[in-house]
Amino acid sequence: MKLLILGGTRFLGRHLVESALAGGHRVTLFNRGQTNPGLFPQVDELHGDRDGGLDILEGRSWDAVIDTCGYFPRLVRASAELLDEAVGHYTFISSVSVYADFSQTGITEEAPVGTIEDESVEDIGGGNYGPLKALCEQAVEAAMPGRALILRPGLIVGPHDPSDRFTYWPWRAAQGGQVLAPGDPGSQVQFIHARDLADWNLRLIEDGQAGVYNAVGPAERLRMGAFLEACLEAIDSDASLTWVEAQFLLDQGVEPWSEMPLWLPGEEYAGMDSVDIGKALAAGLTFRPLKETIGDTLDWAQTRPADHEWRSGLRPEKEMKVLRAWEERG
Repeated sequence: MKLLILGGTRFLGRHLVESALAGGHRVTLFNRGQTNPGLFPQVDELHGDRDGGLDILEGRSWDAVIDTCGYFPRLVRASAELLDEAVGHYTFISSVSVYADFSQTGITEEAPVGTIEDESVEDIGGGNYGPLKALCEQAVEAAMPGRALILRPGLIVGPHDPSDRFTYWPWRAAQGGQVLAPGDPGSQVQFIHARDLADWNLRLIEDGQAGVYNAVGPAERLRMGAFLEACLEAIDSDASLTWVEAQFLLDQGVEPWSEMPLWLPGEEYAGMDSVDIGKALAAGLTFRPLKETIGDTLDWAQTRPADHEWRSGLRPEKEMKVLRAWEERG
């Protein structure tokens, strides 16, 4: 299969390339050539900007395209319309953030998506990210009716994740000592290994599947407590977990999701980590063992420079301060 990937040299994109090459597919990349140039010397690479620089794609053809880096409907529409006759199938990597209401659990693909008053806005901040992704989905489906595959992953994890949102926990477990664990150990968490998402995406393309799918995991309900215990067990860590109440953490100025990855207190976020994946499971989505995901991520994290600037996770000095305050509280 001849495959075009828009992006392809960052996180999910590079896992898609590796999966495609392992499957014997011929890969072409289209990107600006600014991130990890030369990462895949064995593939064809076309350089251009999505904003006005798509002409290099004209006159070529592929069996399918995977769009890993579409955020604004104007640019996604231009890509989909230009490739209408050049590809047989279009995958758009979207997000569960498209949904309008996360106060409900068990969100399915039929749930309403968010809207935005000014659809021409090209700024993903201020709550725009989800509604803009939803508009991108609509642009692809309009250009490729019956040939569009829309994947809505939640938190994508694994090696090369630039966000550190998952990586923090295996790394923190490896440091040992007293680990601050947030809120309720019974709260649900969801995420998907980038390699699992990539492999499944390729299988869906090979089978000619279209439609919309939530793409998170694992297959069985996973609690925060079980996840953190798995982090300790996977790397044989002697660290201990100290669970601290949610309100106390908020009072101490601990930021959910950023300083405490995977932690989203509040009823308005109840559905964020309990998205329904029944449709995806029926379509063949599978997951590697959790301990393998944890080990993969830690092995990669330990190859980074010692002075790596973490984008997520609680700094050691603040963790110690909060733990001390919790203990003094009695």
